[in-house]
Amino acid sequence: MSDNNQYFDYTGNPPETAGGESTKGYGKGLFLLGLVSGVAVALLVVAICMLGFGVQKTVEERSEQVVSTEQDDGTLANEATLAKIKALEATIDKYFYLDRADDDALRDGIYKGLMSALDDPYTEYYTAQELEDMMEQTEGIYFGIGAYVSMDTATGLPKISGIIANSPAEDSELRPDDLIYEVNGQSTLGLTLTETVGLIKGPEGTEVVLKLIREGEKDYLEIPLTRRKVEAPTVEFSMLEDGMALIQVTEFDDVTTDQFAEALAMARGSDAKGIILDLRANPGGNLSTVVEMCNMILPKGMIVYTIDKNEKRSEYKSDGKRQLELPLVVLVDGNSASAAEIMAGAIKDHGIGTLVGTTTFGKGIVQQIVPFRDGSAVKITISAYYTPNGQNIHGIGIEPDIECEFDSEAYYETEDHYDNQLEKAKEVLRKKIEAK
Repeated sequence: MSDNNQYFDYTGNPPETAGGESTKGYGKGLFLLGLVSGVAVALLVVAICMLGFGVQKTVEERSEQVVSTEQDDGTLANEATLAKIKALEATIDKYFYLDRADDDALRDGIYKGLMSALDDPYTEYYTAQELEDMMEQTEGIYFGIGAYVSMDTATGLPKISGIIANSPAEDSELRPDDLIYEVNGQSTLGLTLTETVGLIKGPEGTEVVLKLIREGEKDYLEIPLTRRKVEAPTVEFSMLEDGMALIQVTEFDDVTTDQFAEALAMARGSDAKGIILDLRANPGGNLSTVVEMCNMILPKGMIVYTIDKNEKRSEYKSDGKRQLELPLVVLVDGNSASAAEIMAGAIKDHGIGTLVGTTTFGKGIVQQIVPFRDGSAVKITISAYYTPNGQNIHGIGIEPDIECEFDSEAYYETEDHYDNQLEKAKEVLRKKIEAK
């Protein structure tokens, strides 16, 4: 270290030299340093003030073009709000350095931000294209990788909640409960579910890379998938041993009602002695669909009822004309949500089936699509729903009658994909058949 360096103590005084004398010229240097610093600070303050005056002037000029007064009348779309939007637009035009988005994208940002401010993960704004894509999905058509995606409430990240058979997702190493951290290098944190799905979807034959967080793994997983068109039946039927029928419902879409009716007919036509209804990894879907499906199996009585913000109660009931007479076991897990919980809750409350698995997701609220003339729409939470016994399971879920944790290691590490929950359901159903 050079002897020419000077060091100051916390008082601002120079240290004494080895000879005990103060360093010469200290006061003069400090004064000059202070002078230069003072001038620099003053210039900085002037620059900041000038910038502030410039912004204020632009804001005032643009605001005056919109309204003569800025009064808040208690509504969002008032004169003050419109004036501020104009002022923000003027500020962007005058100062924003990077390439700005087009006007349509900025307007969509305003609409999305308004719905996002409601702090409800199930309420969001759809552009015309997003609405069209979503309506295609309700018809059982998927363009992308063939996986169901939902939001993980604990982390705020999207996650894989289910995988469609014969899809790129099934051919890959994707698993339910994988958290999607990035899509093609873009972080998903803070994105809506629609925005994340929009990143995953794309032209047929193109590649998308998902960076995943998987429980038990020490590092991120990067899985490339090639997109293709996936047409997914939402109901799968098969006959198991001992006269047991397996009906798997993966989602409650427009096409699901007829598919479920066909599966029930096949079970009866195959002389099934009992049915296992698999609702695992089912993210939900249409209220009208699940009500129609419940009417095919429940006795006469309440299926579900809703209560809106005005305390208006809407009831949905079964006529009991097609009550299921066969023993029934229902498989559920933490990814069984919304409409899947309506069906599971109604079956449990009416006592016509035994629930096996783990506690369901806990989504006890209902959304409605409200379309606008320009082709856009909002999906907005309109009510809470209650099981026949009057339980609202939002944030709680439905507990199974028989708890059975899924053994992922046994499933993914064995060649025949041993499903311990399904085996438990078979065991329970055998006893019900024998006792009948």
